[in-house]
Amino acid sequence: MFSTAITHLYYITIGDSMKKRTVAVLAMLFGCTLAGSLLSGCSKLTQYQITEQDVNGYLAKHNDFKKDIGVPGLANANITVTNLSSEIGRAEPNKVRLTGNAKVDIDSLWGSQQADVKLTLQAQPVFDKSQGAIYLKDMQLVDYQVQPANLETTFSALKPYLDRSLKSYFDNTPAYILDADRNKNEALAKKLAQGLEVKPGVLVIPLGY
Repeated sequence: MFSTAITHLYYITIGDSMKKRTVAVLAMLFGCTLAGSLLSGCSKLTQYQITEQDVNGYLAKHNDFKKDIGVPGLANANITVTNLSSEIGRAEPNKVRLTGNAKVDIDSLWGSQQADVKLTLQAQPVFDKSQGAIYLKDMQLVDYQVQPANLETTFSALKPYLDRSLKSYFDNTPAYILDADRNKNEALAKKLAQGLEVKPGVLVIPLGY
């Protein structure tokens, strides 16, 4: 139908030759615009990308890590982790790193004390298709800085317990969930997701049709 309409434009009889050339040019422009629109309409989304900013935004809304841990006879601590920020596939291929702050309230043989700790965590991102969720599995505490410095020894004694708590928390708490109501592309990704790839700065979900 469209090609017939274009052909008819070429055969419009106008007395002035200049007008004929003008009609011909307009017909060509119309045909090119139409072809571009049709090609664009037929293109398919082949992957969906989740950026570090996307993960950071989700964690800011949903992270609620707050745990009581302790070393019997030595120290007990209440730890709250905040301000998590992600780094995808940069420090190590196929891994996600998180940095964050921990507020640690410690009750020990030496009384009550408080420490601020800068944490660096690392995990393996895993996609759960049934939930449309990305988990950070096998989370590990790979580095930390304690203030005041004189509490570093006490924190070191608590580290194995914190490691286990962080692993359990992130094994069971998504770092991002695809939401079909967020936008059309994310709805399509949730429906057609075929695994997960880690690229520098982004998590890539290939789509299968």
